[in-house]
Amino acid sequence: MARQQHQQDHTEDTRLPTEFLDRLTKPFVRFLQIQSASGAILLFFTITALVLSNSPLAGPFEHFWETSLGFQFGTFEFARSLREWINDSLMTLFFFLVALELKRELVLGELHRPGAAALSISAALGGMIVPALIYVVLQSGQPGQYGWGTVMATDTAFVIGCLALIGPRVAKSLRVFMLSLAIFDDIGAILVVAIGYSNSIVWSTLAVAALGMLAIRVMAALGFRGFALYFLVGGLTWLAVDASGIHATITGVIFGLMTPARRWVSDTRLYAILSQVVAHPVSSESSLATKDRHTLQVAEVAARESLSPVERLEIRLHPWVAFVIMPLFAFANAGLTLTLDDLDFSVTLAVFTGFVLGKPVGILLFCWLAIRLHIATRPQELSWRSLAGGSLLAGIGFTMALFIANMSFGNSLIDSAKLGIFLASLFSAVAGLAFLMWLPASGTTREPTHE
Repeated sequence: MARQQHQQDHTEDTRLPTEFLDRLTKPFVRFLQIQSASGAILLFFTITALVLSNSPLAGPFEHFWETSLGFQFGTFEFARSLREWINDSLMTLFFFLVALELKRELVLGELHRPGAAALSISAALGGMIVPALIYVVLQSGQPGQYGWGTVMATDTAFVIGCLALIGPRVAKSLRVFMLSLAIFDDIGAILVVAIGYSNSIVWSTLAVAALGMLAIRVMAALGFRGFALYFLVGGLTWLAVDASGIHATITGVIFGLMTPARRWVSDTRLYAILSQVVAHPVSSESSLATKDRHTLQVAEVAARESLSPVERLEIRLHPWVAFVIMPLFAFANAGLTLTLDDLDFSVTLAVFTGFVLGKPVGILLFCWLAIRLHIATRPQELSWRSLAGGSLLAGIGFTMALFIANMSFGNSLIDSAKLGIFLASLFSAVAGLAFLMWLPASGTTREPTHE
């Protein structure tokens, strides 16, 4: 009995903890799980911000986010409000994570097949172009005409959270499609921000930023593997981009796509190194030069480097972005005084229509065109009815819509745009969930495909 217990204990000691193993071997599942949970937290902070904005604490609540923070070096002063720090610097980390996930999916994940990637890219393009066109038509010649970028993006956390509510009734292929669509959507939206909503460009500081990006590429080629130095150079580059007049969050996308998705240590080399590991003998003497300790140090580095930089950074950053940065952003930006006074309902209607009508029409139309032109392929288990339900959910634009609206609209129109965003997100969530729940459970029926 004792021998059996000893063997059981030995077996448990030689296995990695389940949670750690899951984080390494199931990044896609983990990404969905964190996104689902973060959607609930986002909703909580959104409601809290709305309540505070319509309470006696509305004045102090708004004043708090306008608090100025910064630093000064001699005559150089760099300061902005607390809300701007969140929207500009912390959101850079959000876009960095989005770009990391895109890079991993394109190189290692579901999107490495050109047909699958083309379908998601086509859907994202349709989901950006058609809503923007509808908005421009409705707002042409009016004060809110430059807010067309507001209706272009899809909120990843809320969409994945809605799909999680339905559970196994939704095929995995729809989850993959919606996640990749939202990622491409976010990348497209931040490119729109960088190009369409930036100030006049200062080319000298932009050249300094380009040198910073080149330095990071050279560091990677030379074999620097410590993240701290990369974040230092990346931070200085962010300051240069910010000073150039281009919206600095674009640096998150660039650095994310520059991050290597290939690991340094292969499985063969890792197993060869681990086979040399021996238990360090019990000794009262302390020495850092023993062969056993050196072998263990090499094994530690090999185990760490058996994951690509993209995967390691995703594991480290994703919880912080999902549970800290995104809720902070919602808390700082979702405040809206619920009153009908001084609202421009034409802006509200344009935003609402762009999301509710433009998103599903654009996604389905561009998917159909891509398949008919043999640019993309549709998985057999991903039915057109499922795509229709997912395209309705894509009208949830919340986070990125607020992000772009803050740069697109002045104080006189921002509340009107926010109202349109909230109403469109609520309608799209209810309509998408109702449609998908009305469908048969995944796997019970399957459409014939002739594409």
